Amino acid sequence: MGLRQETAMPAKNIVTRQKVSRVLAERTKTLRKTMTAEEHVLWGHLRANRLHGHHFRRQQIIGRFIADFYCHAANLVVEIDGPIHDDRRSYDRERDAIIAAHGLTILRFHNEQVQQDLTTVLATIAQACNDAAVRSTVPSSPGSGEGKGRGNPQ
Repeated sequence: MGLRQETAMPAKNIVTRQKVSRVLAERTKTLRKTMTAEEHVLWGHLRANRLHGHHFRRQQIIGRFIADFYCHAANLVVEIDGPIHDDRRSYDRERDAIIAAHGLTILRFHNEQVQQDLTTVLATIAQACNDAAVRSTVPSSPGSGEGKGRGNPQ
C-alpha cells in the first residue's frame, strides 16, 4: 500500500470532519450564551433558515477559530466586529487568510452596520449565499471534443 498524497485543494468538510478540543468546545458554548447585542439581532434573522432558506450555525468552530456565523452550503463565514477588533486587525487578517485557505468566504460587518443598516447587511449575506449557489450549479465548460464544433452547426 502506498501513501496517499494530499493536494493543496481546499478541504470540503473542514467543519464536519475536524477534531475539537474540549477547551474550544467549552469556549464555543460560552460564546453562544453571551452573544453581543448585534450578534443576537443578526441571529434572529439567520436562525431556522429565515434568510431565504439558508441554514446558518452560530459560534461555529473552524479549525482553531470560532466563527460568529457559518453557512456550510455557501462556504460562508459571517463575522460581526465590535470595538475589540480595532486592536487586533493583524490577528483578524491572519485568521481570515487561514479560514479562506479552506475555501471559505468571510464577510465582516461592524456592530454599527448591524445597528444602523440591518437590511443591507442581510441583503449582502443573502447575495453571498445566492452567489455560492450559482457557482455550485454552473456547469463546467465543455472539454475537448465536446460541445459545438465545425461539423456541428446549431
